Amino acid sequence: MVPDNNAGTGDHGSAGGGAADGAVLLDEVRATIGQYVVLPSEEALTAVTLWVAASHIQPALQHAPRLAVVGPTKGCGKSRVLDVLHETVHQPMMTVNTSPAVVFRVIGKNPPTLLVDEADTIFGPKAGDKEDLRGLLNAGHQRNRPAWRISGPEHKPTAFPTFAMAALAGIGDLPDTIMDRAVVLRMQKRKPGERITPFRSRYSVPELNALRDRLTAWLTPLRGTAAALVPTMPVEDRAADTWEPLVIVADLAGGHWPARARATCLAMTRNEVVQDEQTTLKTRLLRDIRRVFKQQGGKEALRSQDLLAALVQDAEAPWAEYGAKGLNAYHLANLLRDFGISPANHRFGQGRQAKAYARNQFLDAWARYCPDPTPAQPTRVGEPEFTPARPARGRPPAPPAGPLPVSLPGGTTGPKPTR
Repeated sequence: MVPDNNAGTGDHGSAGGGAADGAVLLDEVRATIGQYVVLPSEEALTAVTLWVAASHIQPALQHAPRLAVVGPTKGCGKSRVLDVLHETVHQPMMTVNTSPAVVFRVIGKNPPTLLVDEADTIFGPKAGDKEDLRGLLNAGHQRNRPAWRISGPEHKPTAFPTFAMAALAGIGDLPDTIMDRAVVLRMQKRKPGERITPFRSRYSVPELNALRDRLTAWLTPLRGTAAALVPTMPVEDRAADTWEPLVIVADLAGGHWPARARATCLAMTRNEVVQDEQTTLKTRLLRDIRRVFKQQGGKEALRSQDLLAALVQDAEAPWAEYGAKGLNAYHLANLLRDFGISPANHRFGQGRQAKAYARNQFLDAWARYCPDPTPAQPTRVGEPEFTPARPARGRPPAPPAGPLPVSLPGGTTGPKPTR
């Protein structure tokens, strides 16, 4: 059920007493967003526009796509994207450090649009009690995936809804379970010639709020129509679940938007497939470097040329065939740059100095991206390499933390799809 490309099904909303054509309104939203932020591509700008519009039909959707706004460093415009979203999406809820209990209680039949800044602080080894929020974000991608909690004075099991659209901004990739459910914006720092309109509350907020109100006036009456649409999708499985709300909005608008939305979907999902392959390769490199350090007896630093030689000599690894002539010093530094790892001058025996990689540079990346299932304890010279851990005495095992997974009876979500 896809509307004809020459006319949308919802082209007669109104705001301020005037008619608003869906395709024209989306064009205006797209142009305005592009004034305030420099996005990585034209497709990314289209995706953000459709994501904003889709937030206004949340009650009609079966899936709530995440918007992952990620960048390699600070200063890439991630927070500015959230500023713009805050003034254009349906019922925004901006948060930096909130508790899962608060989020559980604000999501209802008409859920807010969650905007989470500094999302990189709620994942990883130091997440602590924020893992509950991560579980909520995973479950909330699909309707009817509640989180159960003991609540009230009678301590009764209570189901809290989790379904809500969410945008998350942070440095570095978010966990796979989030990225797999997200439209991904890979932000970069602006080049010297790239100009944007400064975001100033006194004039930016009214302008963006006016567009938000027009989107509401256009799309709110069309929620029933949107719920009945089954658009033709250019992708499958979870990627189709994530992008379907955006394509529904494009089909409601008509004009050039149905074709543009599907082309954007294909381009951005293919880009993420390439990114996944690169991420997998970088994780393999971290594991192989850890192996080399272990083989070298836990040295504090390895010369770049020695590390490269050990990597290339592994017949089962891809490094001998990486690039035109195998992995070299430039390739190695480039692959490790996203982890904040770089070579530096080190002194070795007899006062010799050479470019080298220090072992302690890798510790954080190893813990985050390829944790050792049997990590070695720090050792000193003359001590055994491994020290057996003492069992805890007089203390029962800690109960499992975090929400229990909720799924359909008798089934699983299936294998991870290709994005």
